[in-house]
Amino acid sequence: MPTFTAFCTLDDRDAAEALAERIEDLDPAPYGVGVFEIEDGSDRWEVGSYFLAAPDGVVLDLLAAAHGATHFVVSELPETDWVAHVKRELAPVVAGRFFVYGSHDADKVPTESVPLLIEAAMAFGTGHHGTTLGCLSALDRLERAGLRARNVADIGCGTAVLAMAAAKLWPETVLASDIDPVAVETAAANVVANGLAGRVICLEAAGFAHPQIEAAAPFDLIFANILKAPLISLAPDMGRFCAESGHVILSGILHEQADEVIAAYEAQGFTLVSRDEYGDWTTLVMQRK
Repeated sequence: MPTFTAFCTLDDRDAAEALAERIEDLDPAPYGVGVFEIEDGSDRWEVGSYFLAAPDGVVLDLLAAAHGATHFVVSELPETDWVAHVKRELAPVVAGRFFVYGSHDADKVPTESVPLLIEAAMAFGTGHHGTTLGCLSALDRLERAGLRARNVADIGCGTAVLAMAAAKLWPETVLASDIDPVAVETAAANVVANGLAGRVICLEAAGFAHPQIEAAAPFDLIFANILKAPLISLAPDMGRFCAESGHVILSGILHEQADEVIAAYEAQGFTLVSRDEYGDWTTLVMQRK
């Protein structure tokens, strides 16, 4: 069955969300509509929609004009078995001692590694993205340097790969939270698949706003692999919920954004421990004074 996509951009978030709502009422109706900021902090928004039948281009153009958007670009996607494609393309990833793999590569796990199973259908957070690779590498270095974290939180956990990595290093319970309920369900499934049920607790929360997270603070180690704007917004809470001498591992930061994130955390009493680049992304390790 063919799939059709329709994308446009505009400069106002409210207008983008209003346009997305109008698209949902079209006939044929889309099976998915999303609004995304093109680049963190750019304040330029993309509206994307997916259809199983060709949408009416004239109607789309009228909607775009009414909401101040660019002309819709409509494309027909070829039929693709995306899970099979991802399995072919996503080879196992090595980040320090961590070995991130899909079940189709279970026979390739080195005996001396710390294995992390993430299915190919859940590609973001497998370690192929520079942000995840950077966080896992930073965790490996910290543990080898002597860090023994007894209380760990993964804020914006996605697939929970970072939380699971920490749980495999130390025999402690790790809290993993995400604002997206689908991500929380995905994380919970990954936790079970990795034999960590009861060791990694997956919670739906915006930042630290959950009674279980607040009760468990302060944390010796906090992961936050999100984006620049929420990282900066979270900086005061990071200072409040991170233990004295505790560490934070931060990513989702483009290289040119790193100085601004560092400054926000220094203002909360953190000092820079390391700054590393992986592809287009920077990973920061900072320690609370």
